[in-house]
Amino acid sequence: MRRIVYTIGYEGAEIAPFLKTLQACGIQRVIDIRDVPVSRKPGFSKGSLGTALTGQGISYSHFKPLGDPKAGRDAMRRGDYPAFVEIYHAHLALEAGQRALQEAIELALRETSVLLCFERKPKECHRTIVANEMRKLVNFEVRNLGVDKNSAVGSTRPTTA
Repeated sequence: MRRIVYTIGYEGAEIAPFLKTLQACGIQRVIDIRDVPVSRKPGFSKGSLGTALTGQGISYSHFKPLGDPKAGRDAMRRGDYPAFVEIYHAHLALEAGQRALQEAIELALRETSVLLCFERKPKECHRTIVANEMRKLVNFEVRNLGVDKNSAVGSTRPTTA
């Protein structure tokens, strides 16, 4: 049986539909790969998100070494996608990044897991790079989740990126 790793971005989402999406998809663990796990969006900072997830029976882990470093975020703000990819791959290749990647893989093999970051579109987010690295190492199927503000649950969209 091929394992699935999900990804999700909370940009534009509210916490209640976000949680319902995770529940509907059977998510057991959120793997937060934000460099800085704080948000101006209510409910999405590390502490409040962890509490909300625990209340829904979903485990939470934060992996700072898998976060996009400031230089990568700056490159994306400039619209320099090639620089972003180069910066992030170099960051992920560091010992801490590789160790965190292996830990995330181990969790995703044990529990139905989702990689969490901010960006709504997976192609514009480092979580796609992380998911693809996980796929190379363990042959995960990668599926992107979307939070639909107009319904009780979100949608799953397989990715080929």
